[in-house]
Amino acid sequence: MSKQSGRGRVAGLPEWDRCAVMGVVNVTPDSFSDGGRWFDTTAAVKHGLALVSEGADLVDVGGESTRPGATRVDEAEELKRVIPVVRGLASEGVSVSVDTMRASVAEKALAAGAALVNDVSGGLADPAMISVVAQSGAPFVVMHWRGFLDGGAIKGVYDDVVTEVVEELHARVEAVLAGGIAPDRVVVDPGLGFSKDAEHDLALLAHLDRLLVLGHPLLVAASRKRFLGRVLAGPQGAPPPARERDAATAAVSALAAHAGAWAVRVHEVRATADAVRVARAVEGARAERNAPDSPEGAR
Repeated sequence: MSKQSGRGRVAGLPEWDRCAVMGVVNVTPDSFSDGGRWFDTTAAVKHGLALVSEGADLVDVGGESTRPGATRVDEAEELKRVIPVVRGLASEGVSVSVDTMRASVAEKALAAGAALVNDVSGGLADPAMISVVAQSGAPFVVMHWRGFLDGGAIKGVYDDVVTEVVEELHARVEAVLAGGIAPDRVVVDPGLGFSKDAEHDLALLAHLDRLLVLGHPLLVAASRKRFLGRVLAGPQGAPPPARERDAATAAVSALAAHAGAWAVRVHEVRATADAVRVARAVEGARAERNAPDSPEGAR
């Protein structure tokens, strides 16, 4: 399978000839990365439009932090945060993803113009989620998830993290398909940072080809995460703050794009938008060099 064919297409969304860039809009006061900066509908919509101007292909809107230790917001508050932002961005022609674990929020966001549901629990947190998404016909992101992180990185013990994540994602995808979501509308996400330590995240990034074997487009969400801070700090150093990890994030974006990821999810868009375009140009140059009618390919 070539990297380009492995990237795949998600029915119901635009098709890109490269790894897509999903920009993040956190409408929360407590996100690990940028909590409170966009905690206002007008500011959040403005930020989402700015991300698009910087190269985002989709904008992922979330109203509930999923960082370790975060307290869940109630349904009414999540709806209050998310729906006006989704509606505002969709009305401007933006392809909007809603980042939620609640079926009711997903349903109302889709009605407000969202085109994709990004559920970090893969439908496990709310039993009604799969049915709602199936009935809507929307694409669905199935992330590897082992439970809420209110107690820290729970169940983060693996004998072979790559094999176990692939197997658990496969089981979750089968459940989603059995629930009526079409195969060409399923995206998989290895869940970097969720019940995983730095070495687990790095191992998964080193073996994205194993995740592509699942046969569904792959979303990689590494932006500003803890493992990047550990890498940048070195053995004895203190990890830099989340907002100082954007160059490292862009490096991961280039690697993920080269490996065949369908999309990368990032907070700072411009550097990653450049990175995936460079990866695509290199990929194109390699394909041209290897073409049968090229001087090199004909040898």
